[in-house]
Amino acid sequence: MSKICVIGSSSMDLVVTSPKRPAAGETVLGESFKTVPGGKGANQAVAAARLGAEVHMIGCVGDDHYGKAILDNFQANGVLTDYVEPVTGQESGTAHIVLADGDNSIIVVKGANDHVTPEYVQKALPAIKQADIVLIQQEIPEETVDYVSGLCSSLGIPLLLNPAPARPLRPETVEHAAYITPNEHEASVLFQGMSREEALKRYPEKLFITEGKNGVRYHNGLEERVVPSFPVNAIDTTGAGDTFNAGFAVALSEGQSIESALRFANRAASLSVLKFGAQGGMPKRDEVERELS
Repeated sequence: MSKICVIGSSSMDLVVTSPKRPAAGETVLGESFKTVPGGKGANQAVAAARLGAEVHMIGCVGDDHYGKAILDNFQANGVLTDYVEPVTGQESGTAHIVLADGDNSIIVVKGANDHVTPEYVQKALPAIKQADIVLIQQEIPEETVDYVSGLCSSLGIPLLLNPAPARPLRPETVEHAAYITPNEHEASVLFQGMSREEALKRYPEKLFITEGKNGVRYHNGLEERVVPSFPVNAIDTTGAGDTFNAGFAVALSEGQSIESALRFANRAASLSVLKFGAQGGMPKRDEVERELS
């Protein structure tokens, strides 16, 4: 069993479904409202655990009822929470999600996730040093992402950086990361002044641009490649990217080739959109292997 550390955000998702997305100043009648656990870090941790890895989550929650619900959900999914601490007097992070027009719009309020500092991460060094791969995202402080990239590089542990939400990265952080997985919008923010082709060629087998239903694009050192996705009738695309990143990390940590790992990740992501909620459709390992076979 591979060992994975996820350093990142945990939140509660407040999800509204609507036949259309309101314009500025417009009120529309929604169809449903649900409260479900989320946060990019938490989503990736749960997905990786369901896909068969031993997962340590490193993050913070508030000392509110959402924080308890987030911890209970980790434990129910087999995610180790030795390094998830409630922050006194701080609310848990929340994500406010509108599902409409076949896609999602999200506003994130970081809350306790702002307490995932470099000093906080240092407490989890025993788990990090044992990890086969580390995952990190950008719903936590920027200095923490920079610190972790340097830490993993010094320890010789591969870091998979999912640069979402989009913000520019320091050149050193890009250099230290083993894998970077932006979507098309995030890639345009990260590599301003470069075309997609130029960025991919500059970072062969490091930069992987996810293109939704079209698959994942990367450069193998000789040519640009696209590993296609699997067509499905999506119910809720929230969490598909997190499932992809978790699947990619699990497969890489098991020694699979780049193409095999991307195929595994794409299959897991395609299954994740068949149920409601960021984590609701995240598949277990046997489901993914059954569909791949």
